[in-house]
Amino acid sequence: MAGPRIARPESKKSAALHEHAADNLRFIRETMERSAAFTAVPGWGGVAMGTTALGAAILASRQPSAERWLMVWFAEAALACFVGAVALVRKAGATQVPLDGGPSRRFALGFAPPILAAAALTALLYQRGLIDALPGCWLLLYGTAVITGGVVSVRVVPLMGAAFMALGLGAMFGPAGWGDWYLAVGFGGLQVLFGSIIARRYGG
Repeated sequence: MAGPRIARPESKKSAALHEHAADNLRFIRETMERSAAFTAVPGWGGVAMGTTALGAAILASRQPSAERWLMVWFAEAALACFVGAVALVRKAGATQVPLDGGPSRRFALGFAPPILAAAALTALLYQRGLIDALPGCWLLLYGTAVITGGVVSVRVVPLMGAAFMALGLGAMFGPAGWGDWYLAVGFGGLQVLFGSIIARRYGG
């Protein structure tokens, strides 16, 4: 009758080595994922968003009431979100950047909170009749979103956010009647400018 089987020291050592190697590979993969940049920010999509914003600024400036002015910019925001999302998905597919990967999640987590804050402040400022404060609020918080999301992206993206923030501060303390001009320069001009730079340097 055979006695109990005793594990050989070599097999234990081999198992330990395999486990150690798996831990090292996991650590390397997680470190690379954390350090990877989110490169799917769309360049030509940004140009398209800027172009529609220029048209919205012209249209909004001709509206007879604050409510209709808001409707124009809300429609532009919805259109820009659609154009940006389609362009982002297309660029992510072309550059093989997974939208469920670590850099994409960190970009979204950085970008979303300032945008949600802008939505809440829009409702508050409208309720209190402070419509003239909206352009500065939108530009400042959009710039903040681009910076916080762009921390994990290419260098030009945070620079774009800083430009939006500077313009937003100008709109907050500038003449109240210049709101549409500030929005045209920001969501139109800056978006086209930086979108073109991203497209030329980083593709798409």
